[in-house]
Amino acid sequence: MGEEEKMLAGEIYDANYDENLIEKRSKAKELCNLYNELNVKDLEGKKNIIEKLLQKRVNQFTIEPNFYCDYGFNITLGENFYANHNLVILDANKVEFGDNVFIGPNCGFYTSSHPLDYKTRNKGLEYAKSIKIGNNVWIGGNVCVLPGVAIGDNVVIGAGSVVTKDIPDNSVAYRKSL
Repeated sequence: MGEEEKMLAGEIYDANYDENLIEKRSKAKELCNLYNELNVKDLEGKKNIIEKLLQKRVNQFTIEPNFYCDYGFNITLGENFYANHNLVILDANKVEFGDNVFIGPNCGFYTSSHPLDYKTRNKGLEYAKSIKIGNNVWIGGNVCVLPGVAIGDNVVIGAGSVVTKDIPDNSVAYRKSL
């Protein structure tokens, strides 16, 4: 099994020396850079770059710059998707967004993680677990969604939250104020 197959299976893999993964990440970074440099009024240019990055057609979406991802092809956007500035998606595994998802500024969706054992981690090994976001979800600003999380339908995630576990349908989840 190759490193990409291990990555998508959620197994420990090495992304640092696999030429295929390095090339795919490099291509995604170039496309993100182009996207972030486009004129804000160039909607057709934005759509073309996002479709190249995700390797699929997308319809109603807005992603405000700056936007960054690792690969792009592991991301699926539902209809009527909106992400405010500074969206980061570390998509070493699948990241699926349902319809009518609204994301505040400075949010991150991180499928990638590293072993807790420092000897394994120091070898540059990592793993990735998928993230799934349901329909009609509003994610406030500065939210971080960690590997393996599923957020159900009709959910609101409050600003500043770190989502470490699944959130059921029809829920409001938030970090308590200090």
